[in-house]
Amino acid sequence: MVVAGFAYTFAFIAFTWDLAVNSRATVQAEENTVQDRELVGAGARTRTASSARMAGVEQGTGARGAGYKASAMAKINEHVADADMRYDGPRRPAARIGVALMAVAAIIHAGGVFSRGFAAHRVPWGNMYEFLTTGAFLVAIIFLLVLVFRDIRFVGTIVSGLATLMMTVASVVYPTPVGHLVPALQSYWLVIHVSIAVLASAIFTITFSMAVLQLIQDRRERMILEEGKTGWAFMRLVPSAQTLENFAFRLNAVAFVMWTFTLAAGAIWAEVAWGRYWGWDTKEVWTFIIWVVYAAYLHARATRGWTGTRSAWLSIVGYLCVIFNFSVVNVFFSGLHSYSGL
Repeated sequence: MVVAGFAYTFAFIAFTWDLAVNSRATVQAEENTVQDRELVGAGARTRTASSARMAGVEQGTGARGAGYKASAMAKINEHVADADMRYDGPRRPAARIGVALMAVAAIIHAGGVFSRGFAAHRVPWGNMYEFLTTGAFLVAIIFLLVLVFRDIRFVGTIVSGLATLMMTVASVVYPTPVGHLVPALQSYWLVIHVSIAVLASAIFTITFSMAVLQLIQDRRERMILEEGKTGWAFMRLVPSAQTLENFAFRLNAVAFVMWTFTLAAGAIWAEVAWGRYWGWDTKEVWTFIIWVVYAAYLHARATRGWTGTRSAWLSIVGYLCVIFNFSVVNVFFSGLHSYSGL
């Protein structure tokens, strides 16, 4: 686990270096393009059109408003990464090293997780230490799997940083020796219920990272339209805020289905273990609160038009509820679900 944690740390450094180096290269290319335009007198016209486009986005309606909006999006797309997240940009050796280190870390991490399970003669997610280390492993695996289909290396810094943080917290704050489970956990429902909960939490971690980037990119796009400033050089390697929002929405929808199953499976397990489906235990309540927050996120975005920063903040609030449920409820609230192992 310690070696895996160091590997995630080196991956974090590689991804951060990639953002720093390639953002500078992109800035230089854009500056050269601007100088070429100014030679033919295009610079002033571009700035004037930018103000008109912003006004059209805010006030325009009908075909004219749609035209202004399309022009504004075209201007934004000049300063963001490919909307389809394809691997057709400049060569990024540091990013490739970061991905390789993430793969190596995941392999080492898998050895730690499986050896823990073999030593305990059970699945390795019976306490907070095991839940967190298994969760960090799944965060890395999901990131690597998505990379097969989409170029999401732009989120590698946050993902590797969160994986490092999770491993550090597990080792420093929640160290727990291998031991037997309490009788209530000695059930096949532990495999079903907790495994899906860990997987859903890992996906929520990825979408949380994208929501944070969406908020930063949204502010940057407003600066581009209103002031003509591109700012935040590293965000040139990140897709538009709308692209991030759409992709995060799809991932959140998948994770929400998993969390719904977690809630239902937990109720069935409670009936088997304690003779009732619902007992208003603190853990049960907060699991339901998380479900409500993400349900509100999906419903508001799909039917009420809560797009942009509002949907991003709802996603972040949902993930903060997941963190609270794990870190605070498990430690400071007593109940039938007090299995922290501390």
